[in-house]
Amino acid sequence: MGDIKKRWYVVRAVSGKEKKVKEYLELEITRLKLNDYVSQVLIPTEKVFQIRNGKKVSKERAYLPGYVLIEAALVGEVTHVIKSIPNVIGFLGTEKGGDPVPMRMSEVNRILGKVDELSETEEEMKIPFVIGESVKVIDGPFNNFSGVIDEINEEKKKLKVMVKIFGRKNLLELSYMQVEKEI
Repeated sequence: MGDIKKRWYVVRAVSGKEKKVKEYLELEITRLKLNDYVSQVLIPTEKVFQIRNGKKVSKERAYLPGYVLIEAALVGEVTHVIKSIPNVIGFLGTEKGGDPVPMRMSEVNRILGKVDELSETEEEMKIPFVIGESVKVIDGPFNNFSGVIDEINEEKKKLKVMVKIFGRKNLLELSYMQVEKEI
């Protein structure tokens, strides 16, 4: 067969169904013995942290919702097989019904690099708060109290929140995980 040149393509999927699309794709590829043409199916994910029942829980979330990356050689019926998978909208391309456009290697490396980086630096969180913003305490002895952010310490991932307790203002030091934005 020789060496088959594979490129990376973006498959558009129904948002929230990326894992199903990946499973179906892998099953179909194996069933139709297309492993020579399709080498990888990836869903770029990031780790996000939430507090559930007072515990810090990490959860993986697609950071490109609705997209699945696939490394493949689109020859013969490979394109048709991919498009016929349930929840697949089609390939990301230039025009509707046109040929799928492969990704530039720089884009692929950036996305794959970001995936690796996100799995390694799972403790690294974005600073989701700004000074002066209203927050609600969701954990600890001051649970359900509301306050205003006075100071943010990025290194320690802590906030100083001004909370009114019994009519008096008090400054509390809380971690990012102990508060949520007030809606």
